[in-house]
Amino acid sequence: MEPDTPLSPAVRRLLTGLLVTGLALLWLLDLRNSADPSGGAGPLWPLPMSFGTLAALALLRPDRRPGPEVRAGAVALGSLALTAGLLLFQRLDYTQMGLLETAALLVLLVRTTRRVRQPAVAVALSAALGVAVIALPLRAGADMGVLTFSFVLTFAVGGSVGLGCYLRLLDARRARAITAVRHNERLELARDLHDFVAHHVTGIIVHANAALMIQETSPEQVKPLLEGISRAGGETLDSMRRLVRVLREEDHEAARPGELLTELDRLVGAFAGHGTEARLDVGDAVRGVRLAPEVETSVHRVVQEALTNVRRHAPGADVAVRLDLHRQGDRHRLRVEVRNTTPTARATAPAGGRGGFGLVGLRERVEAVEGTLTSGRTADGGWSVSAAFPVLSTVEGSPA
Repeated sequence: MEPDTPLSPAVRRLLTGLLVTGLALLWLLDLRNSADPSGGAGPLWPLPMSFGTLAALALLRPDRRPGPEVRAGAVALGSLALTAGLLLFQRLDYTQMGLLETAALLVLLVRTTRRVRQPAVAVALSAALGVAVIALPLRAGADMGVLTFSFVLTFAVGGSVGLGCYLRLLDARRARAITAVRHNERLELARDLHDFVAHHVTGIIVHANAALMIQETSPEQVKPLLEGISRAGGETLDSMRRLVRVLREEDHEAARPGELLTELDRLVGAFAGHGTEARLDVGDAVRGVRLAPEVETSVHRVVQEALTNVRRHAPGADVAVRLDLHRQGDRHRLRVEVRNTTPTARATAPAGGRGGFGLVGLRERVEAVEGTLTSGRTADGGWSVSAAFPVLSTVEGSPA
């Protein structure tokens, strides 16, 4: 599952850099205000400075342990305890509330509202963080100016909660969309497998009837027919096993079986007809392999989806589609790679947005037929989609 609204690596790095830079500037401002003799800072000023630094560190690497619940709870309780301690022991002599601590609490509030899964826990932690922010000015006393500043901070707290809820809603919508894409892909694959199983069973019946007819007149021909029945039965069981597994899991135009290379040549040729260079390279060993029908359609789907993504996201890029065999352990695997160069034109926002659901459904289909799928940026700035599929056997005398 990929619940978070996707951001490109460049945007993530930019946001992280802006956050770190902003927190560093706030730390310097806190240091200058605390060191200023006219600022009214009491003798305990290093405590808020140190806690503000710890709160800022809690924002870094949110994917590491401890989780967001522990971080938010620890920071909220620590801030409230520090506020109570300063009021009790410093006798209202500390006038600097801590800009770094305030900013860290607000960012943690947004993150908690967005990421904590259990609604009750999210509400409790958000309330604690909000109270901690609003209580920060009380470290300087309870006069009218301080209360006014606390009232102003309630709007910042409300805005942070609203932003977190909005991001949480976007994540939930994306999660539902991903679930729908995977469900539709499973149903489509199940329909394909149903057709393939029916094809196998029909072949078994034909072979069996032929064996019955010739068992008296040509008994020497019965053995090849029985071997064909056994082979078709095994392939049927494999297809049925995949079908049942796909239908039990909770968490486009198809290729015709036996015509995979012809269909891929047509796909690549149609792509090249739009003014870009595209070529299909098929290793000699590939022409001698047998693939399960559902694997053939999945190979076709990988190439089709990859070419579609190139047209949408990398206009003007040249494409190379490569099929070859490689050995994995004691078995051969069919490797399919679609690689494009750097686009020559700036990509505009494609119709339907950049949700990234195509690769989600593609990975669902590939893994359902016991394959693997990887994708990523190449060294020259292009993009590569690579998949590996199981093969049934090779034709005798083939290079494989």
